[in-house]
Amino acid sequence: MGGDRAERGRPVSVAGKVMAILNAFAQGGVRPNLSEICRRSGLPPATGHRLVGELVGGGFLERVPDGTYRIGTRLWRIGSQAPAVTGLRELALPHMEDLYEATHDNVQLGVLREDRALIVERLRGTRSVPVVTQVGAMLPLHTTGVGKVLLAYAPPEVREKMLAGGLARHAVRSITDPAKLRRNLEQVRRSGYAVTRDEMTLGAASVGAPVRDGAGEVVAALSLVAGTRGADLRRLLPPLTTAARALSRDVAAHWRGDPDVFSGGRKAGA
Repeated sequence: MGGDRAERGRPVSVAGKVMAILNAFAQGGVRPNLSEICRRSGLPPATGHRLVGELVGGGFLERVPDGTYRIGTRLWRIGSQAPAVTGLRELALPHMEDLYEATHDNVQLGVLREDRALIVERLRGTRSVPVVTQVGAMLPLHTTGVGKVLLAYAPPEVREKMLAGGLARHAVRSITDPAKLRRNLEQVRRSGYAVTRDEMTLGAASVGAPVRDGAGEVVAALSLVAGTRGADLRRLLPPLTTAARALSRDVAAHWRGDPDVFSGGRKAGA
């Protein structure tokens, strides 16, 4: 019976199979190997192997030496041309560069995409904690600085769905209790920033701040990722909030992106 359901749920057309493979990367997290791609996409191993090989050959996917796969540069270049993403990234980059120069830590810009934080730009700190996050990665909302900011200011129905759906543990201090996370998000809204320590990756901490549009709606989050031992709020928070406020002013003045592109249905002023 279960096999019949899986069979019926498999994509039929070639285009559907390719979309299923690409959608397997939307879950983010650890880079998938071929077996995981086939499991996520619902494709037989032989079909998955053939199509993944063609996508690698075309530059849409890349095979890592350890046997896992990641989004290829060709696919990212195509996706990054979306007007809303391009405009936001162009406005954010000068502020992200200033933030990097002030802290020399990893800088990330994320937006809400369904129930994940989509990283649309990042600058990697050469002297900071190593991170595996890539542009285009989809990160959990409840264990990251950008994610907690986006979740805290998301429409109530988005938060409630997240809290009711089960909270995965990614590291030793991940919050998996919905009541505790609810209190944490309330604190984010009161303070105007989010902090994580050893919640997504052991040894890494992050602090995130909201980016607002002209109507005061949170359309993105800016964050710093540092080593847990060096994550001193007195050092990180002032430059982060300064950059987030400056970017918010630019967004309010110049950005004409549609919030629905990122928030999955949020209306301006909602």
